[in-house]
Amino acid sequence: MLLPTAAVLAVQACNISGWPAANDDEGTYLAQAWAVQQGQGLAHYTYWYDHPPLGWLQIALLSWLPGKFVSSEHLLTTSLRVVMLPVTAVSCLLLYLLVRRLDLRRRTGSLAVLLFGLSPLSVSLQREVLLDNFAVMWILAAMVLCASPRRDLWHHTAAGIAAGLAVLSKETIAVVLPALILLLWQRSHRSTRKFSLAGVVSGFTLTVTLYPLYALLKSELLAGRGHVSLFGGLAFQMTRPGSGSLLSPGSASRQIFDSWLYYDRVLLLGGLGAALLLLFRRPLRPIALAVVLLALTAIRPGYLPAMFVVQALPFLALALAALTERAVLLVHRASRSLPPARRRPLRWAAVALTALLASGVVVPRWYAGNRTAVSVDANAGYDRAAQWLRTNLGDPGRARVAVDDVLWLDLVRAGLRPGTGAIWFYKADLDPAVARLLPHGWQDLDYIVSTPTVRQPSNSRLTTVREALEHSIVVASFGTGTGLIEIRRIVAPHTEERP
Repeated sequence: MLLPTAAVLAVQACNISGWPAANDDEGTYLAQAWAVQQGQGLAHYTYWYDHPPLGWLQIALLSWLPGKFVSSEHLLTTSLRVVMLPVTAVSCLLLYLLVRRLDLRRRTGSLAVLLFGLSPLSVSLQREVLLDNFAVMWILAAMVLCASPRRDLWHHTAAGIAAGLAVLSKETIAVVLPALILLLWQRSHRSTRKFSLAGVVSGFTLTVTLYPLYALLKSELLAGRGHVSLFGGLAFQMTRPGSGSLLSPGSASRQIFDSWLYYDRVLLLGGLGAALLLLFRRPLRPIALAVVLLALTAIRPGYLPAMFVVQALPFLALALAALTERAVLLVHRASRSLPPARRRPLRWAAVALTALLASGVVVPRWYAGNRTAVSVDANAGYDRAAQWLRTNLGDPGRARVAVDDVLWLDLVRAGLRPGTGAIWFYKADLDPAVARLLPHGWQDLDYIVSTPTVRQPSNSRLTTVREALEHSIVVASFGTGTGLIEIRRIVAPHTEERP
């Protein structure tokens, strides 16, 4: 177990700040964690209940680690990815324990860890500072506790608490809860099953209700005029524009699915096929059910985030490893009925076939994907842009710069005032508190940084951002193509002296 985990961490850590390209979600979660650390609330702007805050609270708790590794030469957002390494390590440990508690062999546990951690999908997405990675860690902890051979009530209550922490880390992991209940049903003793169920439900409920209780104490539970609300955040998440059906060619969901397949067909398709077969194996049915539930959620019409696949990775890996063990056992049992002279050739033929499949299908695909992950610097443009901003803005106490959240922390580190000097570009139009600081809109800005996130077509509705781009000139540019980053200076004079 230690060697597979060490191998996973070695690959994950190599070039962690260079690949994949930084995205705005990472910057947002890190900026929110910074706000928690600084005692400024749950977000660097008005917290509007878009996600439960536990994910970035955990990032804030892990903040002691990056201080020894962060370099001023690199983008702060990607340098802070090192906080994900302990999360990956714990998830690997929990996955191995779950395999063992499902009565599978040690080598099956090691195989599951390697599949989970070395898939090109994992190497890219588990490095990123994403809430889904925390949710995976907690839901695996819940399953390990449900599968405890001791069947103690406190284990099952703790499983409910862990499941609640998973949902408060990323709410979409709730899709897996039926699989967790099925696992508890199978593993609990018939005479105490109702107490076990009560323990899980009570632990989960008491944990999750802390979120609406917080909103209630802040008078932000229900929607109302002049304030954000938990129900308003939920309404936004439920009504946001869909990505189309995964089964529809050309839809956004289909493009996301194709990007997953581009990185790794083996784990996605192999794990899904294994899960469908394992539905007929009672001990492994909860794992198969988790895969099926996540697959059905991805297929449905609606919004599909690109990082959703993170939640399926451990269950896909476990299903594929379990099916491999099952196939090995079937070959072993079949060979036992043969004469000794024919038994050995059959086993060697099975080993040779497995090696051929691994060397001809898995290794080439994974080598190509992981070679890119450990060698390509996709964030060189962001690094250079951050360095330029740190040294060329003049008086950082007076500058106002609209940026995406990938660069926001670097501007704060450079001395710009959080929220009033370093301005997350969304907020210039969507947050009334920020709009009041910009009474003349784009004319009150000094610079705007055009990045792939800022240039997304959906952001054309942001009037201040659009007009700032139109009334600015490029003073520095980094990168090429879709990854181009332009630092643009506003050319119109300000209409009045700033405070």
